[in-house]
Amino acid sequence: MEDNKMLKVSSNPHVRDCESTTTIMMDVLIALIPTTLFGVYNSGDYRMYSALLIFITVTTCVLSELLFQKLLNKKTTINDLSAVVTGLLLALNLPCNFPLWMAVIGALFAIVVVKQIFGGIGQNIMNPALAARCFLFLSFTSHMTNFVIDGVTKPTPLAELKNGDVTTPLRNMFMGNVGGTLGETSTIAILIGAAYLLIRRIIDYRIPFAYIASFSVFILIFGDNRFDLEYLAMHLCGGGLMLGAFFMATDYVTAPITPMGKVIYGIILGVLTGLFRIFGPNAEGVSFAIIFGNILVPLIEKVTMPTVFGYGKKKKGGKKA
Repeated sequence: MEDNKMLKVSSNPHVRDCESTTTIMMDVLIALIPTTLFGVYNSGDYRMYSALLIFITVTTCVLSELLFQKLLNKKTTINDLSAVVTGLLLALNLPCNFPLWMAVIGALFAIVVVKQIFGGIGQNIMNPALAARCFLFLSFTSHMTNFVIDGVTKPTPLAELKNGDVTTPLRNMFMGNVGGTLGETSTIAILIGAAYLLIRRIIDYRIPFAYIASFSVFILIFGDNRFDLEYLAMHLCGGGLMLGAFFMATDYVTAPITPMGKVIYGIILGVLTGLFRIFGPNAEGVSFAIIFGNILVPLIEKVTMPTVFGYGKKKKGGKKA
């Protein structure tokens, strides 16, 4: 072979994995089973209604994706189950008595506006389910903050923490016998699903661990009861922190891909969530924190992306190092 000839290689990826989008989404759905079942059970008098709510959001997401792709003559991708996951996550971010027609609007917003208009799966710049939740919160605030437990409308544990009048035992917050959205009430159910994802290596531990650790430090320093571990535990078990950390912050499309980027991303989410909860007007802050974090991902990846082998940084004179 002549010396001036260079070897040619094919374009990446060079290493392929047996996992596909469908298998990954199936694992996520399996991991969400404990949270979903408990959310329906915890709805009390609204159990049948909450099951219908889940069915409506999932069906709307799947059908809207199918119709949008058919109208634009695009390849149909509903078989990858990503629309099913979006619909289920959206439902788990809604109160058990949320009006069905509003849920349909949220599902349409998630799939059509956030996902498909940006090019479909792999192209959206923020998590579709969380973007829809924020949209619904801003559009129908009273319905998004109306939580029912045992047939009675009660404030969530986070709202009690915000007002400084905690009446909910920590054990109830951990087990899930509290008010909140369908998927955020039971910490133990969420952790069971999270353990499944970690064991199956579907998600990277860096994002949720950095998220929870940075949030914990923030609460211990700036919370109302500083360095109070029980107060911290209530913040961790109350609200959507655990659901967001393990199931939405780790979204493949909207999270960084570099190891250091994942850590930085998790820290940003923890700090933002702490800021929103402690200094913001509302008790919760997970959804908005993750959405803001999604927007920062391109910058995080630009800073943390390693230099390509064989290419050094330029010196002041313009030559490569």
